[in-house]
Amino acid sequence: MTTDKQKIQAVQAIRPDQEVTTLQKLPYFLGISGQTVGATGLSMHVVVIPPGAKAEPHIHVGYETGIYVLEGEVLTRWGTNLENQVVSTSGEFLFVPPDVPHDATNLSQSKPARAIVARNDPAEQDKVVAYTVPYSVTGK
Repeated sequence: MTTDKQKIQAVQAIRPDQEVTTLQKLPYFLGISGQTVGATGLSMHVVVIPPGAKAEPHIHVGYETGIYVLEGEVLTRWGTNLENQVVSTSGEFLFVPPDVPHDATNLSQSKPARAIVARNDPAEQDKVVAYTVPYSVTGK
C-alpha cells in the first residue's frame, strides 16, 4: 500500500495524454501537478492552441507562468486593456508575471501552436480567473 507521502517522494513518469479544457478555453494535456503526481510547488503541462483559436482573457492569481513554444507563432496581449502585445515563436520562452491580464492567439489559420507551460503552483487551474476588459480596444 502506497501512502500519500510515499507517492510525493516517488519519481514518476507522466505521459501527457489526458486532455482537459481549461477556463481559458484551450485544450491542455496534463503533466505534472498536485493532482497527477502530488507536486507541492510546480505544475507543468502541454497546451495546444488550435489554428486561429484564441484563449479567453484571464489572470493567474498569485503565481508565475513560464511558457516554451514548441511549434507555431502565438500573439499574447496583456495589460489592463490588453493594450500590450508580444509574439512568441518556436524555440522562445515567454514569462507571464502573477495577476497580469492576458490572452493568447494562434496566428496560424492552418496549424496548431504547441507549448509547454510551467507554473509555480501545483493547482494552478484552481486560481485562473476570467478577465473582462474594461472597454473594447479598437483594432485588437
